[in-house]
Amino acid sequence: MSLNGGRAGVPHGNKMKNAEDGVREGAAGAPSHAGRIDLPPYETIALMLQGGGALGAYQAGVYQGLDEAGIRPNWIAGISIGALNTAIIAGNAPEDRVPRLLEFWETICQPAFGLPLPGFVEQALFNSTDGIRKAFTAMQAFDAIVEGQKGFFVPRFPPPSPLAAGVPQAASYYDTAPLKATLEHLCDFERINSGEMRVSVGAVNVATGNFAYFDNTRIKLRPEHFMASGALPPGFAAVEIDGEYFWDGGLMSNTPLYEVAMATPRRNTLAFQVDLWSARGPVPDSIVDVMGRVKDVQFSSRTRMVTDMMQRSQRYRNVLRHVLDHLPEELRRNDSWCKLAEELACSKRYNVIHLIYRHKEYEGHYKDYQFGLSTMRAHWESGLQDIRGSLAHRDWLEMPNGESRFITHDIHRDGR
Repeated sequence: MSLNGGRAGVPHGNKMKNAEDGVREGAAGAPSHAGRIDLPPYETIALMLQGGGALGAYQAGVYQGLDEAGIRPNWIAGISIGALNTAIIAGNAPEDRVPRLLEFWETICQPAFGLPLPGFVEQALFNSTDGIRKAFTAMQAFDAIVEGQKGFFVPRFPPPSPLAAGVPQAASYYDTAPLKATLEHLCDFERINSGEMRVSVGAVNVATGNFAYFDNTRIKLRPEHFMASGALPPGFAAVEIDGEYFWDGGLMSNTPLYEVAMATPRRNTLAFQVDLWSARGPVPDSIVDVMGRVKDVQFSSRTRMVTDMMQRSQRYRNVLRHVLDHLPEELRRNDSWCKLAEELACSKRYNVIHLIYRHKEYEGHYKDYQFGLSTMRAHWESGLQDIRGSLAHRDWLEMPNGESRFITHDIHRDGR
């Protein structure tokens, strides 16, 4: 799919159907969607997208499944590649979001300068033996290092010298100027800033080391805010925003979960947490596998640990709310401790649906920068299968009761 010709590059009619069928092809075991799902009256429906480079196509598959079910988030938050998917989703009308995600991923999964392999050749290599597939995907990762990816990043020439000082915007091995053009083409930033949905992306202030969220309820978002969230050094340079420089938010926190769940005023919330790195995995037995496992551990969001902590916190808030409701009104109104307790108490309900990408045996430590079209489709299909499987458990979508009023579900933990 080409970016040429402005918005005319969006497939339509049979062309769009064939493109989406191509993404779906090979999603063994993924049930067909069962139509629109009517949700309980949640005040916030949040989609939270973790960082993970080329693995981010999994998030696009998850969004397609939500779209099939008629579930439209009113808050989307992302970090790194999750921020770029956030821009595509928030920056388009609902009916255009899946086609635009597909266009984005089919664009950046092509080499920056050379021609991609014919589709039938790539599919044959990818669907061959594990040995051939590993060699082929390793070659694609090497190509990404050497020449970059179309509409995303290209190598700097000449490459940066380790001794020469320059400007922060050039202190990296790759130039992401193509990404800015891609975002400007694929996203309507007036729509992003219209308030149609809340949009938040996380980054790290290079000078202070502090984590920052760029949020359209507080500032007007530009392409640079999304690029800053994905500016992972030393590959990508810090992005300058209003005189300050920012790096990839995944350096400090690779999930927006805490930001969404702790937001005030508190609201009844259904949150879809989409992670690209699994904290759980096999103990590696080779140097190559060690390198891959280090990334899993380093960038996994510790989603289950965070949600366990938040579940305990919400339990205390709910118990406090219950106790306060049994106190005399005059005491609650006049006692300073009761006033403080009122601020802390909360009986809102939180339901978190986990979707965590599962590492494949054939994937190497380079899986986050292996931008092959076949691999992208496999990631997309995995996300689509996981969200369809999750939504098939309709009881998972109900508002939680009990002491904590906070519940989590995971298709890989609870559904299989």
